[in-house]
Formats: sequence, structure tokens, C-alpha cells
Amino acid sequence: MSSPSPLSVPTSARLKRLPLALLLAGSASFSLAHAADEVAAASVAAPAAQDDGAHLKTVTVTARRREESAQDVPTPISTVDGSTLESQHVYRIQDLQQLVPSVNVAFMHARQSSVSIRGLGNNPASDGLEGSVGLYIDNVYLGRPGMAVFDLMDIDQLAVLRGPQGTLFGKNTTAGVINITTRAPSFTPERTIESSVGQHGYVQTKGTISGPITDELAGRLSVYRSDSGGTITNEENGHKLGGGERDGLRGQLLFKPNEDFSLRAIVDYNEEDSSSGTRTLFSTGPTVNGVNLYETRAAAAGATLVNPRSRKVNLDSDQHVTVHQGGGSVEANWKLPSDFTLTSISSYRFWNFTPRNDDGLNVPASYNAGVSVEDKQWSQEFRLASPTGGPFDYVLGAYYFGSKTDNKSFSYYGPQADIWNGTATGALANVTSIGRGHIDTDSFALFAQGTWHLTPKLDLTAGIRGTYEEKSATVERDAPVGGAAVTGAALAARNGRVGAYDSGDLSLYSASPSGMVNLSYHFTDDLMGYATLSHGEKSGGVNLAVGSAPTAGADSLLIGSERANDAELGVKSTLWDRRLLLNANLFWTTVNGYQANAYDSTNRVSYLTNAGTVRSRGLELDGTVIPVKGLTLNFNGSYNDVRYMSYKDAPCPPEVSEQTGAPASCSLSGHQVAGASKYVFNTNGEYKWNWDNGLEEYVTGSYSYRSHAVGTLEDSDYAQIPGYSLVNLSTGFRGNLGQGQWDVSLWLKNAFDKTYYTTLWAEGNGGYSGVLGDPRTLGVTARYDF
Repeated sequence: MSSPSPLSVPTSARLKRLPLALLLAGSASFSLAHAADEVAAASVAAPAAQDDGAHLKTVTVTARRREESAQDVPTPISTVDGSTLESQHVYRIQDLQQLVPSVNVAFMHARQSSVSIRGLGNNPASDGLEGSVGLYIDNVYLGRPGMAVFDLMDIDQLAVLRGPQGTLFGKNTTAGVINITTRAPSFTPERTIESSVGQHGYVQTKGTISGPITDELAGRLSVYRSDSGGTITNEENGHKLGGGERDGLRGQLLFKPNEDFSLRAIVDYNEEDSSSGTRTLFSTGPTVNGVNLYETRAAAAGATLVNPRSRKVNLDSDQHVTVHQGGGSVEANWKLPSDFTLTSISSYRFWNFTPRNDDGLNVPASYNAGVSVEDKQWSQEFRLASPTGGPFDYVLGAYYFGSKTDNKSFSYYGPQADIWNGTATGALANVTSIGRGHIDTDSFALFAQGTWHLTPKLDLTAGIRGTYEEKSATVERDAPVGGAAVTGAALAARNGRVGAYDSGDLSLYSASPSGMVNLSYHFTDDLMGYATLSHGEKSGGVNLAVGSAPTAGADSLLIGSERANDAELGVKSTLWDRRLLLNANLFWTTVNGYQANAYDSTNRVSYLTNAGTVRSRGLELDGTVIPVKGLTLNFNGSYNDVRYMSYKDAPCPPEVSEQTGAPASCSLSGHQVAGASKYVFNTNGEYKWNWDNGLEEYVTGSYSYRSHAVGTLEDSDYAQIPGYSLVNLSTGFRGNLGQGQWDVSLWLKNAFDKTYYTTLWAEGNGGYSGVLGDPRTLGVTARYDF
């Protein structure tokens, strides 16, 4: 495996040693940079922003690579601006689902994470596959969901586009896009320092400095450090788990010699050293014929189990992850003769992940198991946008994405391994198994989208994309090391579970068309309706873990393309004298060859599969209202019925598979897709008022509700995530000090201390573990902008 980028170790070491103030003071000479995005992918101004405190201001978007009012764009878009993230104290991608509709983030740690939109995209830890939801930061596609696992600092806005994307975006996706846009360098000096302290050992410090370097060059530097003590108690030693440290920085330069050209360059680096991913016991699974397999084998191995659904674990080994990631991008925009605009975006990123995972028991069935990953990616995009104002305008583009991914699967079994795994004595005890996977990806695409203005009120938009991808991979596993010499059944079990394997060269080639047609009509200046039909495809992938390949063959490691057909019918309106924005849409999506993550209970590995045909249909609502001056409320919700229409060869839940004579597979046709709540509702707001002495007081609050969700693909009765609701509150004061403004707030997250699970995981012997959401946390934040 290749070594980490040379950027990672020295940067992290310096970042931990230098105090924040020193980094800010030295930033005037900092030459790493970030580029102003005049034609940002789906960048949307905050819908809750106010013009005069009593009316909503016009929201400008560039979702179609042009600046226009969000209410004129005939597609479902939800946005959260940076000020809302700050006032609601949201700083992690996994908390985004509390602010926008139809989004679910299944987060365990940086590798075991996935983002879904409308229930589509729940496929975590897929090293040989891109996600169904495209994640972007400053127009750069992130090939691994874990690349978005860092503190959200200095964010301008988050934009969520729902439905298949590709006719204007870089990478083709079938479920939607989440685009993160950071604040660009400014030619007006800006400086911010912020510090937060809260319960459970939470401390976060952030700082930003921006301003002109010359008349044509501006820079921006942002840094952060976060620490948390954890909220899970390990009864084995009394230590707290689930917390850790995160550090990061982002440097930017903006070169703008005139109004016809701009160049924005970005370099960023983030790292994590934590016990993130600590899972607690959710359920010991079924009791079949009077025997609970999980409890029986745990007792036979001498383990002491904690109570399910508690904030306790009993681990005799470490739980630990480290992440080093970073990269850079350069975006240039030229205004050509006749008002054409040419855009170029070049990028490179790396992501290195290393875990140490306990087996969940306080006895040595396994000392350590997991998968480490090293990923490198690079991309290049060119776009040409025509001038507007005529009867027809268009955008043309070309896109290339390449990546190299290496993973290392490791299992260090202990002396109790055979008891816990149910294998013959000596098969796994004290055995070490190492496997490796490698995949190269090259993706090429051409895309175009144009709009015909048929009448002053009626527009017809059509787009098309052609994508060609090549993937080459190898999967291998070394012969097992250690353990006693065995024969017979024990040898057969050892070879079946950890025997040597070499897949040879694996290849995938795919040509994927995507397309869209849209009709929109402006009934009035403040009311628009639209209808859209679209088709999206993304290529297949490779299971980079051996799993059952030795018996099923190397071709079983390959999965096919995912193809989505989507229909949208929506309306956008601005009502009540620009005090109410109300948008709604109906959607119906059918996905063939849905790519999902399943669990092989025999070999105890997760694997990728094409889970038949999935249908997602429902209603989404998104709005903002200013009922009285100074009070802004954002609200959104969704009803989403997403289920398998046909999935006949699915894995069986343990209540079936542990029965005598159980079938080799089960049908999940008609079952709900994992991780998809049928009902979601979110609302947040801020009320602020001025005092006579110049102080401004404010109160913010948010409420989020998610209904029941299936926890894992096999839809076991013992892996159902209960519905839950969360309330967050804060209050504070702002005032002027010198040339700047200070802000102090008191905040309370999960105010009613709700115990809830965000994702579940299938364990051996029919049990399930899960990741708990944060408990009630009280804290204070102080900020100074100057």
C-alpha cells in the first residue's frame, strides 16, 4: 500500500502544536488558496435571509449554471445557509438530516457512512463503488462519503438537489446531490474567532481571516480544532468512548484582475483521531427453539453482556479510528466575447482511513478486525455557458474523474474465536487473516442542457449526458497465519473462512446514458409550476472483500449498474407580500439494479449486491415564513414510501436463517428499504429584537421528527429503528465592540434527552448493534467578528 500524502503528517503535527491565534496572525503570508465560484454548482442563497426583517429577500441560485431566482428554477432544491448552520450549532454532515427533507445520513464513522435522498443510497463502506448521492465541496466531487466527515467550518451554504443529476453536474448520480459551498476570499477584511465549550468534554475553536493581499488578489484561511470526551461508558475499564479529536484547515486565494476573469484556488487538510464508531448492543436477536444464539455463545465464551439499548459497552480491546484527508482544487472562469462563459475546475484529493475495532465482547474472540483504506482521486471539468436573454440558452460540458483505491481487510482472532463463531475447535483460534483489494476507476462524460423560452411564461428544458467508465480491480487474501495445526472439519472451516484467495484481474466497462426533459410555466410572477421526467444511471462496482467468492466464483464480486427513472410534479410560490415562500412537489422514482449493502451471516462479511427493483414515491414540502418582523421560521417535511418491488434472492433475517432447514435466501419484495423513514418533519427558527442600549437579543429553536425505519437490509424484526423527535434550543446576545461585533449564546441540544439510534449494524449470531445519537448537551459559544 502506498504511504500517506506528505501533506498529512507535517500539517497535522504543526496544527496540533500551534495555537489558533498564531495561525491567524501568520495568515497574511499563507499562500494556499481557494477559488471564488461565480458559476457554482447548485449554489443557493439562504431562503431564510431577510431583506428588511419583514420580507424575504430574493434567493439567487446557479443550479443551472446561471444566476437566477431560486423560485424560477423548476427543480426541488433545499438549502441551508452558513448563518443558519451557526445559529443552530450544526457542524457535522450527519446532522444535516435535521434541517432538510428526504435526507438520511447513516453514520458510524468515516468509512461506515452513507447519505441517501428519498431512501435511495444506503450503501455504506463500499470501497469499490461510488454512492447514489453525489457529495461535492466547492464543485469538486467526493468519491468516498467519508471525505465529507469533517467539521463544517466557514460554510456559505449547503444545497440539496433531489432526483437524478448529471446533465449539468460533474459525476452522474441517481438519487441526488449535496453541494457544500465554502465562503470565498473577500477584498474587504474579515476576521472571526469562535470558541465553544459544552458537556461531555466538548470543546471547539474556529478561526477565519480574509482580505486583500493586492488589488487583484485576496486570501482566506480557516482553521478549527474539536475535542469531545465521548458519551459511551466502557464497563471493562470505565473509559468514555465515542469522542476524540478533529483538526482542519482550509486556505484559499482569489485572483480577479478584471470583471472577465477569476481564478480561485483551494487547499484543505483534515484529520481525526477518535473512538468514533463505537456501537452499543441494540438487540441479541431472536430466540429460536428456546435458544438465543447470541447470548448462548457469548456465555460459552465467558463474556458478560451489557443491557441492550444502553450507553454502555463491555470491550476488552481498543475502539479507535484515524483519518487523514485533504486536497486542492483550482477553478477558473472566463467571460468570452459575445457573453459566453468558460469554466475549468481541476482537483486532486486523498483520503486515508485506519480503524481498530473490538468484537463487542469482554473476552478475546477477536483482538482487532476491520478495513483500512487509502484513496486518491483527481478530476477535470470544462463547461461552456451561452449568453442569456434570447429564445434559447444552453450549457455544454466535459468531465473526467479518476481514482485509485486500496483497502486492507484484517482479522486478528483470539482464543475464544471458535466458540463465538461456531466453528470446529482450532479452526480460527489465534489465527490472523489479511486480505487486500485494489480498484482503478476512469470515468469520462459529455453533457449538455438547453432551455427554449417558448413564450414569456412557458419554458422547455432538455438535457443529455453520456458516461463511459472503466474499472479494473483485484481482490486477494493471504494464507492464514498462526493457530494450531488442524485437520478435517477444523481445516475445512479455516480454509472456508480465511483461506488464501486470488481473484485475478477483474474488469467492468459501462456506457451509461442520462437524460432529462422539463416543462415549466409561470402562472404569475410569484407562482410557477413544473413537470420533469429524468433518467439517471451510475456504473457498477466491485466487492473489495473476498466473502463467498471462493465458492461462488470471482464474478460474484462484480455488481451491475444502477438505473433510475424519475417523475416530478411541483409548484413554487412566493406569497403574502413576500413574507411566505412555499414549495411542494410530488415524485415517483423507480430504480432497477438498486445497489445495496447486505450481510453474509455465514462468512460474517458485508457485501454489495444489486437488490432488484426499488420504488420511491412521495410528497415534499419546503417553506420559509416571516409572521412578524424579526421572526423567521423555516419548515419542511416529506412523505416517502420506498420499498422493494422485486428482490427475491435476498439474505434471510436471523429469525428465519437460524431455523432448522432454513432457506438459502428470502424474498424482500414489498418490504421497506433500510434507513428510509416514511415521515420526516423539520422546523427551525430565530426571533431577534434590539434593546435600547444597542444590544440584540435572539432566541433560536429547532424540532426534528423521523418516523420508524428498517435498520438493516434483511428487515429483521429485531433490527427496527424506532421513530424519534429532537428539540434544540439556544439564546444569546450580540453587540458592537470596537470595530467588530461580539456574540455569546447558550445552547441546549437534544433538550429532552431522547435516546435514539441513527443506524444499525448486523453482528454475528443474529445480534444487532447500533450507533446512538448524542444525549442532551448544554454548552456556550462565544464569537467575535472584526
